[in-house]
Amino acid sequence: MLVLGIETTCDETAVSVVRDGKEILSNIVYSQMDIHSKFGGVFPELSCRRHQEVLIPTIKEALKAAGVQNHQIDLISVARGPGLIGALLIGLNGAKALSLAWDKPYVGVNHVEAHLYASMMNQEAVEFPSLGVVVSGGHTFLVRILELGKYELLGTTQDDAIGEAFDKVGSMLGLSYPGGPAIEALAAKGDPLKFPFKKGRIKERPWDFSFSGLKTNVLYTVKGANALKNAPLKIKEEEIADICASFQETALGDVVEKAVAAAKTFACKGIYLGGGVSNNKRLRALFAEKEKTIPTFWPPFGLSLDNAAMIAGLGYHHFLRQGKGDSLDLEPMTRIPIN
Repeated sequence: MLVLGIETTCDETAVSVVRDGKEILSNIVYSQMDIHSKFGGVFPELSCRRHQEVLIPTIKEALKAAGVQNHQIDLISVARGPGLIGALLIGLNGAKALSLAWDKPYVGVNHVEAHLYASMMNQEAVEFPSLGVVVSGGHTFLVRILELGKYELLGTTQDDAIGEAFDKVGSMLGLSYPGGPAIEALAAKGDPLKFPFKKGRIKERPWDFSFSGLKTNVLYTVKGANALKNAPLKIKEEEIADICASFQETALGDVVEKAVAAAKTFACKGIYLGGGVSNNKRLRALFAEKEKTIPTFWPPFGLSLDNAAMIAGLGYHHFLRQGKGDSLDLEPMTRIPIN
């Protein structure tokens, strides 16, 4: 079955063609980084305008790259949420239009569930139950995966997502947007033990995350007690790398510590990661250091950040499980529980 996937949840316009949920024939992503970097974050209205401009050309390019024509597509899969409402509407309405024009069924899928599926795409078989760990700019949570499409939420962030925390700390330090790659690069040159930052703890919720306290800890360290975020830096230039290394070690260490403990507590047979922060090399090294018995699986290159291959792959399974496409009155959802 050939599935055309469409992803427009935030600031990437992506279209992919995937065969039988596994084989990626094309995966085209138009990034908007150049548009949003000057604002230090995603500007929703500009994001929507760009999606409108490039969605149709991206669909055409994905079909061409896959070497298929529209009549060969069997199913259309689109991210219906979570995400920016305007961006979601553009992708979802585009999928509905193609469904009508091509006389093909379509399905709407959960974007963050697709991030977990990305780490399963190159696996011959997935053993359940497993632990799912999503670490991205908008989401940080742990789920017990009972089977594909059936999840038990264990813990989530009570404030910032980990990727958002990286961006905000990067902004404090005057680094380029997005903050994650910039912090990771500097952290490689710094001392992760130089600044004793503390991991967030939520009373009586051992699997939940909190990064706001850590973020404030960094702010006061680099700009002084009770400082505002736009205050000048009070640390030396050469200490910035140490700040990055110490912050990164604390934030990522928190994820690894809770994920490994949850995997053992809930008898998980594997750990599957998804989301942009899963690109971080130090995160991968920490998992390798801390867990030797439970296998850990990562998204293939190009599938960590937002993409449509994971949307198409998950849509294939969603369609088989559902036995039919979705109706045309399906609405986008800025928030979708994963369950």
